[in-house]
Amino acid sequence: MSSETLQKAREYEKKYSRYADQERPAFHVTGQIGWINDPNGFSAYKGEYHLFFQYHPYSVEWGPMHWGHAKTKDFIKWEMLPAAIAPDSAADCAGCFSGSAIELPDGKQLLMYTGVYRETREDGVTQDIQHQCLAIGDGLEYEKFEGNPVLTAEHLPEGASPNDFRDPHIWKEGDTYYSVVGNRPADGSGSLLVFESKDAFHWKFKTEMDACHNEYGRMWECPDIFGLDGKDVILVSPQEMVPLGVEFHAGFGTIVLLGKLDRETFKFQREALHSIDYGIDFYAPQTLLTEDGRRVMIAWMENWTNVGCKLTDCRIFGAMTLPRELSIKNHRLIQNPVRELENYRTKGVHYKNMIIHHSVNLAGVNGRHIDMTVQVSPLSGNGYNWFRMELAKDGEHGVSVRYKPGTNMIRVDRSRCGGRFDIVHTRDFVVFPHDGELKIRVVMDGNLLELFFNDGEQAATFKLYNKNLDARSITFEADVPVQIDVEKYDLVVE
Repeated sequence: MSSETLQKAREYEKKYSRYADQERPAFHVTGQIGWINDPNGFSAYKGEYHLFFQYHPYSVEWGPMHWGHAKTKDFIKWEMLPAAIAPDSAADCAGCFSGSAIELPDGKQLLMYTGVYRETREDGVTQDIQHQCLAIGDGLEYEKFEGNPVLTAEHLPEGASPNDFRDPHIWKEGDTYYSVVGNRPADGSGSLLVFESKDAFHWKFKTEMDACHNEYGRMWECPDIFGLDGKDVILVSPQEMVPLGVEFHAGFGTIVLLGKLDRETFKFQREALHSIDYGIDFYAPQTLLTEDGRRVMIAWMENWTNVGCKLTDCRIFGAMTLPRELSIKNHRLIQNPVRELENYRTKGVHYKNMIIHHSVNLAGVNGRHIDMTVQVSPLSGNGYNWFRMELAKDGEHGVSVRYKPGTNMIRVDRSRCGGRFDIVHTRDFVVFPHDGELKIRVVMDGNLLELFFNDGEQAATFKLYNKNLDARSITFEADVPVQIDVEKYDLVVE
């Protein structure tokens, strides 16, 4: 039986979701109505892929967290389902925060999430207490576990914080379930705590898997761990990052740790780490393993520092990235759009060995719902100082992607994308040298832009703010003649 709180949310989204239809992107997930943030419970279940997400249907502002719900068979076309859970119990009355999902031996799906309630201290200060809860369901209806919460402050090691104890990631190895949960220990930094259970309902603390000791941000949110191409991989989203060159920017970041998880001690031994995404709008990624063995990642296509910068009179806020296939090469996480996107390509336009210099638009190369790959190369014997591509362009607007091969520096500038807020609009980052050659794959879905460099060695994600989707022009230019190949398709998802 759904609670009155959950039923109210479902009735609200059913009544009002149609008013947001004109705002929706074509193939990126949004909520039915209202606000969304972190992806939750991204998982395979009964032959389909389910995605839950932090959800506040009643406004486009962060509010008491519900779990929204969608499912897909191909990661491109999504079916929106009724809200899955709502803040309707003593254990989660202040919100059902982020978490994960797993299928149980009896065929039921288990959601593990952070429940929050508020208490007032002796000094009068109100604080959030976070602990871990469960819900069990069939892919549509979910019941809260009567024993919630299943992980509380009593399970925490000395020095750990019950105020910053969230975002459980659950998985199973052999006959044991494990969950890694983000925490803020006594030094105020980020820590990953591991708990274990034989039945997924009764848990005990095992160890601290890894910690940042204030080196890479502070609180490490939304951990995910999986094996890939012979490595163990951890994804985390640190708060309060400080800039380190152009690899890590200040604020909310995302980091991938590559290494080896010791299965005896459950300590993680790092071998490499780097940013997951070099754009502005990417946070809290989660992954799943597909039925054909691919590791696929999705993330919130926003940034906490920008959430007050909304288009006027919007009815939905927040979107998910296009799901990305992951692999590892040369100690780096490689990301590319899921291959299913190619099934929605139409009207292919191809240019080979084009020599360009001054700003040029190629016939048929334009649009705001596109999948385009551009390869730029120096002409034989001649270098170049810069190459620039502009997207979503008209007389007033445009997003610039500039490459300087001398420094291997990419600069993406969205300051003319329609935004009218004093927020970050420019990102600089370094790509790996390829003798002056650069390959850029552009996936654009209206105001959502995802860039992939050199076959997925790096990715950069940006939200645009121009309501006018007629700004469709794409131009190319360089300081001296260069050679480009262009392969461009429209994307049609109905």
